[in-house]
Amino acid sequence: MAELHEVSDVSGSERVYRHLRREIIEGRYGPGERIVESRVASSLAMSRTPVREAVRRLETEGLIISTHNRGAQVRPLTESDVADLYEARARLEGFMSELAAQRAEPDDVAAIHDAADEFDRVVEEVDHGSVEGLRAILRANDRFHAALVRAGRADQVFRILATAVDMPLVFTAFKLYSHDELRRSSMFHRLIAEAVETRQPERAGRLMTEHVLQGRDAHMRRFREPEVEPASA
Repeated sequence: MAELHEVSDVSGSERVYRHLRREIIEGRYGPGERIVESRVASSLAMSRTPVREAVRRLETEGLIISTHNRGAQVRPLTESDVADLYEARARLEGFMSELAAQRAEPDDVAAIHDAADEFDRVVEEVDHGSVEGLRAILRANDRFHAALVRAGRADQVFRILATAVDMPLVFTAFKLYSHDELRRSSMFHRLIAEAVETRQPERAGRLMTEHVLQGRDAHMRRFREPEVEPASA
């Protein structure tokens, strides 16, 4: 995602939306923290109107909630909320992986393998402790999962899945992962790619379910061991 000064060709509302979305995903606005429209507008040298429009858009995505007493705030998540979101995502992506193993064409398989290779390369080359490194890991991860979803050719299921993938949780999971855990994610990508290529839908589904729940486990550690902090970024 481009920085604000790199996206002058989009509307003010779009620029604010991209800025706030990144701030929320990367944890600079934490769960439950208020989004003060006047403060955001001042920091970006804009009026409050595009800020208000961006906040409404983020509300529709579920990243922000508005209440009568506190106004707009980043949606807070309990331990149970996190577990439920990961469970829903694991089941949906597991199903999409099964469909991919049944429906993937040769070009799809090649794209999935290429994305798995890129993720592996990024994990080994970037600084996991930096925000730029985490962004690169997130982009490579998105590419793999997107290639798999496209191979499943189920647009209606994809629309449901899109609401279940919580990007702040994904980004935070990568912050919490050790290098060995990132390598484990890479291993899952390769195994899933192989299962799709060899037409093993049940195996592909099981592997994806376990892969997604790896992120849940990282968050559960954080809830149960508060002293565990994400890598600095």
